[in-house]
Amino acid sequence: MKLAIVTAYPPSKVTLNEYAYHLVKHFRQKQDVTEIVLLTDKTKGEKDMSFQEDGCKISVKECWEFNSYLNIVNVTKVINQTQPEAVLFNLQFMKFGDKKIAAALGLMLPLVCKLKRIPNIVLLHNILEEVDLGSAGFTSNKIMQKIYGFIGSTLTRLILQADTVALTIQKYVDVLEKKYNAKNVTLIPHGTFEVTTEKPDYSIPNGPLQVMTFGKFGTYKKVEGMIEAVEQVRAKTGLDLEVVIAGTDNPNVPGYLAKVQEDYKHVPQVRFTGYVEENEVPTLFKESAVVVFPYTSTTGSSGVLHQAGSYGKAVVMPDLGDLALLVKDEGYKGEFFESTSVKSLARAIEAIVTNDAHRIALGKANYEAATAYPMEKIADMYLNNFSKIITKKGAQTDVVFQSTNG
Repeated sequence: MKLAIVTAYPPSKVTLNEYAYHLVKHFRQKQDVTEIVLLTDKTKGEKDMSFQEDGCKISVKECWEFNSYLNIVNVTKVINQTQPEAVLFNLQFMKFGDKKIAAALGLMLPLVCKLKRIPNIVLLHNILEEVDLGSAGFTSNKIMQKIYGFIGSTLTRLILQADTVALTIQKYVDVLEKKYNAKNVTLIPHGTFEVTTEKPDYSIPNGPLQVMTFGKFGTYKKVEGMIEAVEQVRAKTGLDLEVVIAGTDNPNVPGYLAKVQEDYKHVPQVRFTGYVEENEVPTLFKESAVVVFPYTSTTGSSGVLHQAGSYGKAVVMPDLGDLALLVKDEGYKGEFFESTSVKSLARAIEAIVTNDAHRIALGKANYEAATAYPMEKIADMYLNNFSKIITKKGAQTDVVFQSTNG
């Protein structure tokens, strides 16, 4: 199979680029995949191909740009030129832009593939029906929320034109089947990026206990409460704690972390790492005592939670949305807090950093949950679904051929 993947890809800063990196890394090792064609956004730096050289050929076609109205034309042109046998779209609703028309035009690409009879799957990381638009930073205006809801329903119907829409959480599947009467949706879990061959030893380095968070901050991911919560734990317990804020601003909130850094410069041992390169991620997690999710909302299955699990880390999570669903569906465990309460967050952090046995028990449970769905297994699930689509299309072609020839 010559497989095309439409996605953002490192060093892109467009969302889901890291997910694509790990997906490509594992597709490349599959015998059924003879060539991968990456249809990516344009970036200044070269695309990151730092994984092993073995595996199938990979070619990169930079053919789309965030918020460009020409993406549908340019991507279609490259599909015509490269003639893939299957296409995978790595999507969320604002993948191609945060402007309504640009986003909608990009999301018409699965329909284009269907009309061309090219087997295609959309990996959809979130659905607007399960996003709290106010908490997630979109809008708190009730009228605007209804408008967003209408737009979201329209875009969902476009995406459902794909042969198959793969969703990472069972509840998403249930919602689309019920609301849109969708017959072409399936559950394929998010998966865990890296699963080490050796189990974690659950030890942490000497020195300050690192309380870490990782992501793109400023909308529904905010770090002020986490800094204040750690201050409370320090004052109560006397423990040597370091706050590690790893990652960058959300593109919609430029300057957020710089302002936080200025506002909390009086607080000792708060470290801002900036952008974390892929090869730096293992060290970031391994040195952390606990991973915190300072979210007021959720917008999809959490890649960071899966990463934390793969390194055997205890986590602190708000008891809401998709994080709560992952705990229920995939077996992750952690200390929970009320998303708007600094005091509640402090209690959750304290419960882990003051109890080593509890920290290790949570880490072991999360490692078991993470290793249940390694990325290698997820890649196989996509290939199995492509095989079903190809078989079905072949059968339909045979029927048409037979009826045409009497």
